[in-house]
Amino acid sequence: MEYADYPPTAVADVARLRRRIEQANIPQKLVDRNLIVGTWNIRGFGDLYEAWDENDDSPKRNLRGLACIAEIVRCFDVIAIQEVKRDTTGIRRLLDDFLGPDWDLVISDVTAGSKGNSERLAYIYDKRRVQPSGLAGEIVLPPTATGDPVEQFDRTPYIVGFRAAGENFALLSAHIRYGEDAADRLPEIQTMAEYIAAEIRDRVGASTEANNLIVLGDFNIDERGENQLFQAFVATGLFVPPALLNQKTTYSSTPKFYDQIAWFMGGLDLLSSNAAGVIDFAGAVFQELTPRQMTYRVSDHFPLWVEFIIDRSTEQMAATLGVDPAMPDPLSVVPD
Repeated sequence: MEYADYPPTAVADVARLRRRIEQANIPQKLVDRNLIVGTWNIRGFGDLYEAWDENDDSPKRNLRGLACIAEIVRCFDVIAIQEVKRDTTGIRRLLDDFLGPDWDLVISDVTAGSKGNSERLAYIYDKRRVQPSGLAGEIVLPPTATGDPVEQFDRTPYIVGFRAAGENFALLSAHIRYGEDAADRLPEIQTMAEYIAAEIRDRVGASTEANNLIVLGDFNIDERGENQLFQAFVATGLFVPPALLNQKTTYSSTPKFYDQIAWFMGGLDLLSSNAAGVIDFAGAVFQELTPRQMTYRVSDHFPLWVEFIIDRSTEQMAATLGVDPAMPDPLSVVPD
């Protein structure tokens, strides 16, 4: 679908959204140089009202909402999407009608049981920049030492491997249970962090398939810093970039920090210390509606982004020359 096909209301949304994206300082995609990874919980991403106008019934998300989502997704090389529902009409239309043939999708099955909330986890990626490596699997916890089964995650985490410019990396997306109280979330967060460290980082982390593991998704962590949930998340060595520490990730007036991107140091490196952020689109789209009404058309969560180095030769060259590796051409400091 071309921008010329958009009605004026959608064009206005896109124009305001582009200004928000610019304010978020998301970098340009540079061939064989950088990798832009994102995560986004898109509220109840399932069925779709297949028209541009409003639907008095359900679903509320329409083509105008998809146009806003597409404008954001285009910023990334690969983005993890949480809360995709059993009905995949919305995400399929997003790819087929808005993103086009250069984009593709990897998606999990639905987590069974009432706690799974009929949810899937998905990755949308730009095929010009990123290719699947072949690794894909759901995280199922092993039995205890005595062979007894253990309680599984309410919504099964999903790990998929990718390759960009010869660099392998794996993304592990999760949507941690919410619960009536923050303490209800602690066991899953602890289990996730411990499993990732013991079973992925330490056991197979040296393999090419699970190297450069990035953990991302909605962890329902209210605060960062000294918060008990956040400390449980980072206890096994997961690193959250400083640029994300004080960024709220939902539209609510009370700051919430539910969404995270983290990894174990020693693999992929940030292009710079500020190479991470959040796209806060609240108030930029569906301005005629209340913020709560907007969330059913777009989302109640904001997307997070991180930029990584994938050109190791440039990084090494910059280190040798003693210059900032983020500069366009480290050789520019060398006289002719």
